[in-house]
Amino acid sequence: MSACASCSHPHAVAARRAASQRTRRPACRPMVAAQAHQTGQPATGGTPPPPAAAAAAADRASRRAALVALVAGVAALRTGPAAANAKAPREGEIRFTDAEWRQRLTPDSYAVLRRAATEQRGSSPLNYEKRAGTFCCAGCGSPVFPSEAKFESGTGWPSFYDVLPDAVTLTSDSSIPFMPRTEVRCRRCQGHLGHVFPDGPAPTGLRYCMNGLALYFEPQQA
Repeated sequence: MSACASCSHPHAVAARRAASQRTRRPACRPMVAAQAHQTGQPATGGTPPPPAAAAAAADRASRRAALVALVAGVAALRTGPAAANAKAPREGEIRFTDAEWRQRLTPDSYAVLRRAATEQRGSSPLNYEKRAGTFCCAGCGSPVFPSEAKFESGTGWPSFYDVLPDAVTLTSDSSIPFMPRTEVRCRRCQGHLGHVFPDGPAPTGLRYCMNGLALYFEPQQA
């Protein structure tokens, strides 16, 4: 039988087709994986996700858990000293009309104390105040924080781990929908001072994160 005849023999043709299919078949799985990578859909065939993707997913889950824990801790603070209604007006023992507040305060202090604005991070000279004395409300002059309770939080805002007795009012703040916080107000004039978080140092475990524009420092008399 000639070579040409053998090539056209039915058995030879079937053998060549089978061999051709075997050589092409392995290319199918990488193509599926490549298509899955481009479309973002999981590859078929039970291929496990790459280690980097699994690590990224675990990191996102860890961040969500940490945020949930922080929110829960802040919510627990609402039972703290002098808790107030979230919708309570900013009227305390010391009160003025809005026009009078504008006259008494600088525009920036008015925005913070009476409109609950937040000053720019790292902008307050009180971040660097190390002397002994008392930090007082810039709205009414009431003593709020002892200097010995001040600590460096690294946040860029003056921070304290404790307040003077009966100096502040705590109220819930839902201005950020996904992260409820606890607002700190001066008890006497109800001016906005900042917020308190459950991630401070001992002995209280609290961090009163304050706006420097809402405070002024009174040095201790020699």
